[in-house]
Amino acid sequence: MVTTTQIPGWLRAEYPFSPCRHRLPDGTHLSFLDEGPRALTAVVMVHGNPTWSYYYRYLVRALAPTRRCVVPDHAGMGFSDKPEHRPYTLAQRIADLEDLITSLKLKQVDLVVHDWGGAIGLGFAGRHPEMVRRLVILNTAAFPDNRIPARIALCRAPFLGPLIVRGCNGFAWPATWMAMGRRALSAEEKRGYLFPYSSWADRVAVNAFVRDIPMDTAHPSYPTLSAVEAGLEGLHRKDARIIWGGRDFCFNDHFLERWRVIIPGASVHRIADAGHYVLDDAREEVVPRITAFLAQE
Repeated sequence: MVTTTQIPGWLRAEYPFSPCRHRLPDGTHLSFLDEGPRALTAVVMVHGNPTWSYYYRYLVRALAPTRRCVVPDHAGMGFSDKPEHRPYTLAQRIADLEDLITSLKLKQVDLVVHDWGGAIGLGFAGRHPEMVRRLVILNTAAFPDNRIPARIALCRAPFLGPLIVRGCNGFAWPATWMAMGRRALSAEEKRGYLFPYSSWADRVAVNAFVRDIPMDTAHPSYPTLSAVEAGLEGLHRKDARIIWGGRDFCFNDHFLERWRVIIPGASVHRIADAGHYVLDDAREEVVPRITAFLAQE
């Protein structure tokens, strides 16, 4: 697990934070950002795969002067511990997030979710709807679906998949250009996204995340994802904003239309030329929108 003093100077330029540590019940340590005033309410930002808290760096910088921002790196991701043998499942990740939020004694949260952080964050929200004030949904899903891009399906293949994802970094590295549409990430931004995933051992959870996508009812995580979907019923009246990159190769407009039905009162802002990393791809447009939404009384 990387400590504050081990964050290189080039990374601090865009990630000027001091990560905290939280010990989970099994002894795994989570790295998480806890920036801004120490209030009992917070904006909790939940990343997906293969990103880490770095994805939210500009949103944290915009919000932290007035709002508490809690941004975990999931176990096996970012600066958190990366044990080889751990149940990197949806159920465990929801439990991890729940344990962190409980330990911080938060009374109310605004949730920002992206990618498989949607299933994790909204899995927590469905269990604790009374704690959730507002939702920001960024190119994600929190319900079963049978659509998956061929390139991701290949990364799930037995034997070949781990060689691609862990051996060749063939999931996190391609995402640094495939997940963009409006602009290209700079060399330093790509370096920042990839910094925690420099070896076979470091990519254990990147691979596990891919394999944990439940594509049929026989998958061990299918019941958990179905329960997450059921829990959305308790959230459909929440004040919500959906900000969507229209050029996402994975969470495309098919998923956006599902969200329109699930949360019919949500305000939707679709950015036609932005990709999956919508918060980076359309930063100048997205960060002010989210900041203004979460600043409302």
